Amino acid sequence: MDLGLSGLASNLDWRTLVDQLSNAERVPQTRLRTDQSTIARQNAAYAAIQTSLESLQTRVQSLNSTALFDTRSTTTSDEKMSSATASAGATIASYAFNVTRLATAAKRVGTSDVGSSLNATNDVSGLLVSAAPFATTVTTGTFTVNGKQITIGASDTMQTVFDNIQAATGSEVAASYDSVADRITLSSANPIVLGSATDTSNFLQAAKLNNNSSGTVTSTTQLGVVKLSGALSSANFTTPIADGGTGTGEFKINGVSITFTMADTVTGVLKRINDSPAGVTASYDAVNDRFVMANKVTGDIGVALEDVAGNFLEASGLTTGTLARGQNLLYTVDGGGQMTSQTNTITETSSGITGLSVTALATGASTITVASDTTVIKTAINDFIAEYNKVQSIIDAQTASTTDAKGKVTAGILANEGDADDIGTRLRRAVTGEVSGLAATLNQLEDLGILSNGTDNSVKLDKEAKLDKALAENLTTVRNIFADSSNGLAKKLNTYLESIIGDSGSLITRQANNTKQSAAIDVQIADLERIVLSNRDRMLQSFVAMETAQSNANQQLSFLKQRFGTSSS
Repeated sequence: MDLGLSGLASNLDWRTLVDQLSNAERVPQTRLRTDQSTIARQNAAYAAIQTSLESLQTRVQSLNSTALFDTRSTTTSDEKMSSATASAGATIASYAFNVTRLATAAKRVGTSDVGSSLNATNDVSGLLVSAAPFATTVTTGTFTVNGKQITIGASDTMQTVFDNIQAATGSEVAASYDSVADRITLSSANPIVLGSATDTSNFLQAAKLNNNSSGTVTSTTQLGVVKLSGALSSANFTTPIADGGTGTGEFKINGVSITFTMADTVTGVLKRINDSPAGVTASYDAVNDRFVMANKVTGDIGVALEDVAGNFLEASGLTTGTLARGQNLLYTVDGGGQMTSQTNTITETSSGITGLSVTALATGASTITVASDTTVIKTAINDFIAEYNKVQSIIDAQTASTTDAKGKVTAGILANEGDADDIGTRLRRAVTGEVSGLAATLNQLEDLGILSNGTDNSVKLDKEAKLDKALAENLTTVRNIFADSSNGLAKKLNTYLESIIGDSGSLITRQANNTKQSAAIDVQIADLERIVLSNRDRMLQSFVAMETAQSNANQQLSFLKQRFGTSSS
């Protein structure tokens, strides 16, 4: 018989009884868990208030900074002529600027025709049109000569195209190539007419053949150009690129070293130049078959070039090109003497006007006005009001009591915690009170049109015109209301907020104490549960012993009944 099963011998459900007694012993634990839940809800409410107070402190610190009230706005009389910015504290004034010359960047223009000719000889029977180093890649399709369409295919040689022109025009027009002049010539006894609206190939444009009302049409410029996508070793330079025999060529631009190999492409080298700290932008002009290098900064400063190993700069025509010098900006202020600036942005270093930066957009006159940026200040004040009201709203939500439709009253989780109400009250007193040490006519937020809501601790900008007038006419006093070093509202609020939410602030301490209290309750619950389990174990042992005794008694009684029953028969 399993005596651990309740009531087998005694007919008493003692295990249910033990469970009920254990549950009764756990009632104090239930109360502790309720207390712990309340503490957790309180801490969550305090955390919400803390977060809101931290946001408020950020707004307060902004108003406590004199730099806010020193912010400046700028306006220009002609936005097409100039734009301007002014740093905090810049002198409030107007300045008449007259720009007579804009700054430009220096530019090194390489010699033209650095690319080799289309072909080394006049014989172009082996020159594929698709591979010819034209400035513009020739497209397949049709073009027109004297009203006759000529088709050009991807595998056609230049001579094939010439033959097709002659055949299509009935030998009226002959085409040839001059390798020395690097030009194509069309010849006829009569004026030649080129092109039609239905042409699909750009051959005539790529060959630079234009109508001239005569029987001889020749390419307007040399045709061969540098192959940007080809390796330097076969990029069609007139002067072949060399690396100096080292395997790695090198040149310097403004003292910055640029290296290359013969396997590099022209495009790759140009990108390397542009991405380097050399301060220039290098490009290739396919129309004029030349390289151009311009300073990234304006002003009368040169472009220093040097081939170190190899001849890239020489072959590209840059070392023998011309330098178009950059120009400095020329201007006057308030009719004074002529001044210069290397860039089109006139800084205080150039003009001597502290904190003012003017960017010239065109030559001509414009007036720059520097004023206090009251818009920024007003925004900061409105942001402060919004955050202050948010704090008060959160405190009200956590401390107020509500009544439902049945009349049941539910108190806020912090309704009986005086510290939350105290925070709201002290903030309201500070915000609605006077700032000592200032003139009685303008010494509190009410004088700026910021009034108490009347029904709760919130405030509102009730008279915006009043604030605008104070900012326009009494900015120094407005600054002192908020940022006076001794009695300013923002200073006092920041000090108070630091005492609440600083590292050792009262609200931080309260949450820490609540956390400790909750941890202590965990220990209490664990201790009480150990007692419950110990008592339960003793009861179970006692009932099992009782069950064992009852079982033994039942067995003896059964034995006696059997014994006496046998004897009497």
